[in-house]
Amino acid sequence: MLTYSFSQKGSLPMYDYLYRCIKNDILSNNLKSNEKLPSKRTLAKNLNISVITVENAYAQLLVEGYIYSIEKKGYYVSDIYKVNTDIISPNNKITEEKKENLSINYFADFQTNTISHENFPFTSWSKTIRSILSKKRESLLNTSPINGVSELRNEIARHLYHFRGMNISPEHIIIGAGTEYLYGLLIQLLGRENIFAVEDPGYSKISKIYQSNLVKCRFIELDKNGLSLSALKKSDANIIHISPSHHFPTGIVTPVKRRQELLKWAMISNRRYIIEDDYDCEFRFSGKPIPTIKSIDTDEKVIYINTFSKTLAPSFRISYMALPHRLMEKFNSELGFYSCTVSAIEQYTLAEFISSGFFEKHINRMRTFYRGVRNQIINEIKASSNYKKVKIEEENSGLHFLLNVKTKLTDKELIEKTKKKGIKISCLSKYYVKKENCRQRTLIVNYSGISKNKASEAAKRLMDCLD
Repeated sequence: MLTYSFSQKGSLPMYDYLYRCIKNDILSNNLKSNEKLPSKRTLAKNLNISVITVENAYAQLLVEGYIYSIEKKGYYVSDIYKVNTDIISPNNKITEEKKENLSINYFADFQTNTISHENFPFTSWSKTIRSILSKKRESLLNTSPINGVSELRNEIARHLYHFRGMNISPEHIIIGAGTEYLYGLLIQLLGRENIFAVEDPGYSKISKIYQSNLVKCRFIELDKNGLSLSALKKSDANIIHISPSHHFPTGIVTPVKRRQELLKWAMISNRRYIIEDDYDCEFRFSGKPIPTIKSIDTDEKVIYINTFSKTLAPSFRISYMALPHRLMEKFNSELGFYSCTVSAIEQYTLAEFISSGFFEKHINRMRTFYRGVRNQIINEIKASSNYKKVKIEEENSGLHFLLNVKTKLTDKELIEKTKKKGIKISCLSKYYVKKENCRQRTLIVNYSGISKNKASEAAKRLMDCLD
């Protein structure tokens, strides 16, 4: 039986510390390949912790490939291939592509979802931390309520009202350490008997988290307006998880009419809900932001989720969700015994960072920065002699756009050519589950981690690959 002491976990969330302990045992070979892990309930009982803590630790290990699951049998240790850093493919064997990537020094990375490190507001953030350490000494030592400290929930509610036109009660907001943790809470709250509809193509981690928690998923194709309503109606799903403000990876912005149609679908049954993932809504470069589905929901059918990973940094692991009134009541009565997974100092610091105006200034500065990077890339594409071979799509929202390429090359051949030019990029076809529907020869240009001094040259190299 796995036994760990939590006395050294420091400020880490419980599940994160457990995840690290198990990961270290796997990497040090204390846990052997294909060894069966204890069930979630057994391990929780042995360590005197909650089942959800074990669930979240296992879910993270599963997503990263350190363990794998067999339906109705349990969790097992993956066969780890360790080369310098641990890079694991979904089938738990390192691929030739990933082995090769270890030795490649890319000039620019249009694939990895990162942020611009040079623009992080270190000065104002450190100033805010010092202020909190001075003013909140006693509060910092107290346990946070399950839904997070009131100061942060109040500031999030104000931000949503002013920026997204949403009238959300702070009492309906729940703070969590990353969206993956919040998904786990939702699964328990809504029930594992539900069937979740996810977008196809889509962000694969979402379905992996649901499936790792033994929840059934239905992969619903998209049309030009987002999640296909006709395909949804033909499925047996009763909960949908969508990103209507800027879908990844297609970039589609769901129009108001489709949003209203999805709400009507949800109103048919008490068991139907919409999970609205608004993860990069802050970065829209043309026109006004389209109202969220949550803001036009009159029947309490929408669960709103967002994160600070795009606006601040992924390492902050601070996300939140806003629940409808009846789900909030159910949460308090059935799951209210859990502890908040975000440390108090981070919550108080972020609350003051928002209230002081630093957050809004940072968003405005980053919007200007990313618009500049996007414009440099697009201008270089348009200036290229190969411009006639491409079509730019969905460039006005979020931090990526599509580049449809007229070529006889396959997607694999396109990736190989860009690699030789020092450019890392992915194709839209990679994100489809139903391969018969996938679009070929469409590149995803993710510029969130591209610096201004490399943007033009990176775009030039990319276009040169089309010769």
